[in-house]
Amino acid sequence: MKSYSRLQISLHWIVALVVVGLFASGFWMVELTYYSPWYKTAPFWHKSVGVVLAALVVWRLLLRLKKGAVDPVPGHSKLVTQSSHLAHALLYLLLVVIVSSGYLISTADGRGIDVFGWFEVPALGQLFDQQSDRAGLVHQFAAYSLIGFAVVHGLAALKHHFVDKDLTLKRMLSSNLNEETK
Repeated sequence: MKSYSRLQISLHWIVALVVVGLFASGFWMVELTYYSPWYKTAPFWHKSVGVVLAALVVWRLLLRLKKGAVDPVPGHSKLVTQSSHLAHALLYLLLVVIVSSGYLISTADGRGIDVFGWFEVPALGQLFDQQSDRAGLVHQFAAYSLIGFAVVHGLAALKHHFVDKDLTLKRMLSSNLNEETK
């Protein structure tokens, strides 16, 4: 059975933590007023971490293309396997939509995105009318959808572990288990 590498496992959990952190900061950030000391600082950090997330997502997708999909745990029905593939595709799609819409929000005014003061992601400027507002709605909807799907994803993993008592969750926690299942 083809299994996850340590790199794939690490990227999975890093992306999960970054997504939760960005969602929480975004949720908090939209309530900031102009007079808040975080009004300019919070978006800077949110955008910088968002660019890092974009790079991690690209890395994960390239790694998945290179290594191929991991085999499902034996014993799963065709419906469960197909649902799993669809859920993963939706999670990846939502990640791409979120980072793309975040880019469109941040660069609509023609300014690039300063990433931690290390480099700047260049802007394409305004590509369509009301770009920042429209991309903002897509960004918000996709972020809430991603968190919802991530919760379902986590609950499904727990169901596999506690109800089905299979290796689905365990093999995303340890690459040592991956060696044992070969």
